[in-house]
Amino acid sequence: MVDYHAANNQQYTAGGPPSYMEQENDWDRDLLLDPAWEKQQRKTFTAWCNSHLRKAGTQIENIEEDFRDGLKLMLLLEVISGERLPKPERGKMRVHKINNVNKALDFIASKGVKLVSIGCRGACGPFPARARGVKRREAERAEAAAGLQRQRKSEGGAGPDRTAVNSLALRHDKLFPLRSAERLTPPRLSVPCLFSEIVDGNAKMTLGMIWTIILRFAIQDISVEETSAKEGLLLWCQRKTAPYKNVNVQNFHISWKDGLAFNALIHRHRPELIDYEKLRKDDPVTNLNNAFEVAEKYLDIPKMLDAEDIVNTARPDEKAIMTYVSSFYHAFSGAQKAETAANRICKVLAVNQENEHLMEDYEKLASDLLEWIRRTIPWLENRAPEKTMAEMQQKLEDFRDYRRVHKPPKVQEKCQLEINFNTLQTKLRLSNRPAFMPSEGRMVSDINSAWHNLEGAEKGYEEWLLNEIRRLERLDHLAEKFRQKATIHESWTDGKEAMLTQKDYETASLSEVKALLRKHEAFESDLAAHQDRVEQIAAIAQELNELDYYDSPSVNARCQKICEQWDALGSLTQSRRESLERTEKQLESIDELYLEYAKRAAPFNNWMEGAMEDLQDMFIVHNIEEIQGLITAHEQFKSTLPEANKEREAIQAIQAEVQKIAQYNGIKLAGSNPYTSITPESIDSKWDKVQQLVPQRDQALQEELARQQSNDHLRRQFANQANIVGPWIQNKMEEIGRISIEMNGTLEDQLTHLRQYEQSIIEYKPNIDQLEGDHQLIQEALIFDNKYTAYTMEHLRVGWEQLLTTIARTINEIENQILTRDAKGISQEQLHEYRTSFNHFDKDHSGALMAEEFKACLISLGYDVENDKQGDAEFARIMGIVDPNNSGAVTFQAFIDFMSRETTDTDTADQVIASFKILAGDKNYITAEELRRELPPDQAEYCIARMAPYTGPDAVPGALDYMSFSTALYGESDL
Repeated sequence: MVDYHAANNQQYTAGGPPSYMEQENDWDRDLLLDPAWEKQQRKTFTAWCNSHLRKAGTQIENIEEDFRDGLKLMLLLEVISGERLPKPERGKMRVHKINNVNKALDFIASKGVKLVSIGCRGACGPFPARARGVKRREAERAEAAAGLQRQRKSEGGAGPDRTAVNSLALRHDKLFPLRSAERLTPPRLSVPCLFSEIVDGNAKMTLGMIWTIILRFAIQDISVEETSAKEGLLLWCQRKTAPYKNVNVQNFHISWKDGLAFNALIHRHRPELIDYEKLRKDDPVTNLNNAFEVAEKYLDIPKMLDAEDIVNTARPDEKAIMTYVSSFYHAFSGAQKAETAANRICKVLAVNQENEHLMEDYEKLASDLLEWIRRTIPWLENRAPEKTMAEMQQKLEDFRDYRRVHKPPKVQEKCQLEINFNTLQTKLRLSNRPAFMPSEGRMVSDINSAWHNLEGAEKGYEEWLLNEIRRLERLDHLAEKFRQKATIHESWTDGKEAMLTQKDYETASLSEVKALLRKHEAFESDLAAHQDRVEQIAAIAQELNELDYYDSPSVNARCQKICEQWDALGSLTQSRRESLERTEKQLESIDELYLEYAKRAAPFNNWMEGAMEDLQDMFIVHNIEEIQGLITAHEQFKSTLPEANKEREAIQAIQAEVQKIAQYNGIKLAGSNPYTSITPESIDSKWDKVQQLVPQRDQALQEELARQQSNDHLRRQFANQANIVGPWIQNKMEEIGRISIEMNGTLEDQLTHLRQYEQSIIEYKPNIDQLEGDHQLIQEALIFDNKYTAYTMEHLRVGWEQLLTTIARTINEIENQILTRDAKGISQEQLHEYRTSFNHFDKDHSGALMAEEFKACLISLGYDVENDKQGDAEFARIMGIVDPNNSGAVTFQAFIDFMSRETTDTDTADQVIASFKILAGDKNYITAEELRRELPPDQAEYCIARMAPYTGPDAVPGALDYMSFSTALYGESDL
C-alpha cells in the first residue's frame, strides 16, 4: 500500500518538520495486505464512516462500492470538516464519477494532504517504471474519450466530438503534467490513477484513501506534549491506563488484544460503566465485547471491530486499532470540555447564589431591625403621665431593662449589618458584579437615620421620666404639707363658731363682760395669727392645681371649706366684738392679771404651735449644701429655746401669782381665766411636745445628711470611674484611627494586631459594666446632677458603642483588603505601594481622600487626569467608579478595588456564554435536560428558574436563552 500523506514530501526535505503523520511502511509493500488486516480495516473504516454519515441521514454497506460515484465520499468530507464542497455531478457516467472523486481528492489536498503514488493497477501496473507515466497518460486519455463518446451516444449523438476529446485531454495534461522525474524513476504521485482506482472499486486504494482521511480529520490534531499525532495518541493512552493492573500500552496492535486497555480507558473516564475488578486477562473476548458494547451504548462510539477479529489475529491491524482508539479520545475529550464548561458555570453560579444569599440576609436583618425601631419609638414617645410615684418608678425600671437587655443586641445587629453590607459589596466588586442596592428604605443610611431617631426618642423619654419623677415627688410633698396644715387649722377652728355665737355676755357682770371682751380681743389676736396659715393652705392648693395633682378636686373642696369657714369666723368675730363693745361701757372691772396672762400666753402658744408645725414639717433636698442649711436653721431655732423657756416660766408665774393672791385673799375663782382659753396645762403640754420634737428633728436631719453624703459618695465614685473611662475611650478611638492609616507588616499581621487590640477593648467591658452599676445606683438614689465630672452615662455609652463599631469596621476593612488581594492576585508590595500613595495625599489622616487629593494621587500613579477636557472626562469616569454615591470622598477600600480592577482580569459575560455554548452543543439555546445533565441539581434548577425562553428562529419547545441570562449575571441586562 502507498502512503497518501507524502510523509517525505519535498516541501520538508530540507530538514523541516514532517507532515502531520508519517507512515511506518511504504504503501507499495502493503499492496499485499494481510487478509485479516483487510477485514479489520473494512469493518473499522466502514463503522467510522457510518458514525459520521448517520449525521447526514445515510450510511454505507460496502466501502469500495459505495464510494465509487464520489457522492457519499463528498458527503463524508462535508460532515467531518463542516465545510461545503463544490456541487457534485449527479450523472451515472464514469466521467461524472471521476469528476466527483476528483473534487473530493482536491478537497483533501487543500487540507494539506499530499497524496502519493500507489502504482496503477491495469493501465499503469504492467509497464516498466520508465514508460509507466506515458502509458498511464495514454490510457487515461483513451478512457476519458471513451467516456465522452458513451455520453454523446446516450444523448443521441453521431459519434465522439473530437474537439471535446482534445479539450479533455488538454485539461488532463495541464492538471497532471508529465515531469522529467517521471521519465527517470517510478513516480510517487499519480492522482488521476488514484481516482480511477476509486471509481473502479479498488478495495486497497479505497481503504488507503479512508485511512488518509482518518489521519487528517480524526488523528492529526491529537498532540500531547508537542508529540506527533500517533505518538500523542499513544502517550494519551499510556497516561490514562497507567494506574491499571495488567495494562501496558506500547503500540496499537498487540497491546490491545486482551481488551483490558479498552476497558481501562472507559473506566478511567466513566467508572460507573465498567466493573474493572471483575475482568480477567485470560478472557480477551469477554473483555473486548464488554468494552465495545459499553462504548456503543453509552458513549455513542459505533462497534468497529468484532472481538474474534482481534483475538484470532496474531497482530491486529494497527490502523484499525488507531481509528477505534481515536474515537475514544474524541468522545472523552468532548466530555472533558463539557466538564470544564460546567465547572466554569458552577463557579459563576455559586458566586451568584452566595451573593444572593447575602443580599437576602441583609434584607431580612435590615427589615427586622427597622421593624424593631418602628415598634420601639412609639413606646419611647409615649408621654402619658402616671398618678403615683410607684407607677413612675416602674416606668423608669422598664426603661432601664430596655437599656440593659433589649438595646445591646440591637446595637450588635446594627454593627453586623454594616459589616455584612461592606463584605457583600466587596465580593460583588471582586466577582465583577454590579453593586448591591437594598430595597427602598433599607439602605445603611436609612438604618442610621432610624437609629438616630431612636436615640433621640430615647434621650427625650429619659429626660421626661426624670422630670416627671421630680414633679410627682414635689406633688407628694406639697400634698402632705397641705394635709398637715389643713388638719391643724381645722383642729383650731373646731368649736370657734359656737363660741362666737353664744350670748353669755348678756347675763354676765361688768367684770365678766370686760373679761369676755378681753377674751375676744385675745381671740382676734389668735385669729390674725392664723391668717398666715390659711394663706399658706390656699397657696399650696393653688400650686397643686398648677402642677396637675391627680387628687386636686378633694384638695380644692377642702381648701374651699377652710376659706368659707375662715370668712364666717371673721364675720362672727366682728359681730361679737361689736356686741361686747356695746356692753363694755357697763362692764369696767377686768382682772388685769388674767388679761396680762392671756396677752402673753396667746403669742407664746402661737409660737409653740408654729414651732411644732415647723419641727414636723417635711423637707426635700438634693445636695449636702441644702441639708446643711436646714441643719443650721434648726440649730438657730434650738438657740432660741432658753429664751422661750423663760417666757413660758414667766407666763406660768402670772398664773401662779393669780392663784397665790386668790388663795391669800380667800378669793374663790369662778372657773378658768375669762380672757383666754389657754391654760397653763396646755402650755406645758405643748412645751413638752416641742422638747420631744427637737431631737426627732435632729435625727431626721442627720439621717438626711447621711443620705446626701452617701449620694455625694456615689457621685464621686461614678465621677472617678467616668473620668478614667471617658479619656480611655477617646484615646482608643485615636489609636484605632492611627492604626488604620499606618502600614506595619503584612495585612495578616495588621489583622492579627487589630484582633488583639479588639480583644483588649472587649476585656475592658467590666469597667463599663461597673460604671453602669454605679449609674444605676445614682438613678435609684434620685441623683440628677454631678459636679465632679463632665461625663454622663449616655455619653460614655455612645462612645463605647462607637469604639466597638469602629474597631469592627476597621477589622472588616482589612479582611476585605485580604479578600481583594487574594482574589485579584495583588502582591504585598503592591498593597504597600497603594497604602503609601494613599497616606501621602491623606493630609488630614481622615482615612479618605477628597476629590482634589484623589486626583493628585492618580496623577502621581501615572493617570492622565490633568486639567483639560480629556483629563476631566477621565477623572469623572474614575470618580463614578470609586464614589458611586457622590459623597465627594474616596475610601482606601474603594481605592484598592479600583487599582485591582485596573491591573487584574475577572470572569466576563462572554466567557460564561462560551461555556454555555459548549454545554449546548454549539446551539444558540440550551434545554433544561442539558442543564440537568451537565450541572449539579441545585445550580441546574437555579438556571432553569431564571433563564428566559429562547425566541430565535431556530427555537424548539423548551429552549432557554442562556445569553441574556449570562449578561444579566454581570449587570449587563435584566433577568
